[in-house]
Amino acid sequence: MTGYAFPKGGLPGQANRTKGRAMFTEAYVVVPGEVMSDIVTSFLPGWTNMRMWVLARPLSGFAETFSQYSVEVDINGGTDRLETDDEAQGVLFVLDGSADLTLDGQAHKMTPGSYVYYAPGADMSLWNTGDEPIRFAWVRKKFVAVDGLDRPESFVTHETDVPALEMPHTDGAWATTRFVDPTDLRHDMHVNIVTLRPGASIPFEETHVMEHGIYVLQGSGIYLLNQDWMEVDAGDFLWLRAFCPQGCYATGKTHFKYLLYKDVNRHMPLSF
Repeated sequence: MTGYAFPKGGLPGQANRTKGRAMFTEAYVVVPGEVMSDIVTSFLPGWTNMRMWVLARPLSGFAETFSQYSVEVDINGGTDRLETDDEAQGVLFVLDGSADLTLDGQAHKMTPGSYVYYAPGADMSLWNTGDEPIRFAWVRKKFVAVDGLDRPESFVTHETDVPALEMPHTDGAWATTRFVDPTDLRHDMHVNIVTLRPGASIPFEETHVMEHGIYVLQGSGIYLLNQDWMEVDAGDFLWLRAFCPQGCYATGKTHFKYLLYKDVNRHMPLSF
């Protein structure tokens, strides 16, 4: 399969004007792909030949459960310790390129569409031994343990190995690729792929407690965020606070497809 959208980096020319689609509100954030320039990248200790765009981080009074990055690792780049927080779990989803991943002693070849869930305390290394950069989405969340429930196991799969499930009464126009069984209560986060055919919609205002990180993999749509309709394209990122009303229409000629984070399956904290 071909790769998915990723920030182009660089820096706009002086003739560019700052009026665009970027938006920060009390209910949602829109980070268009075109604002992810070279001057807003970050780097991590313990890595070589990597850079990343931080798209979301726990923020008091907003979304508080997760962080999300777009990561680029150049040729011969990587790390021997991918996760440094033993209480963190995470998901890697490869957008473009390839790399070698070692997860708890098992070797895996990462290619576009590869999906990794790593449990807290996982031992991971990632190295780009190919001839082009690897680019991936990285979602991290602190694991919430529950007495009597085992911790989930790490796993590696590929989106083509996980069937997309049609949403009821849509004839396949709206489908979700679920990489974790929703009834497996060991998991307190889901990172799924949502796919809408051209012209399809989420035809109601979803309003719920789950926070969202939404990375548009391909296609285009019009997304309802609170009371605003926003045009979104491949490479854009949306960050939704709990209870932000949402819905969308796929507007392009190709499938509208996005990676979706949400927090699930735990009591709500009663203090801050």
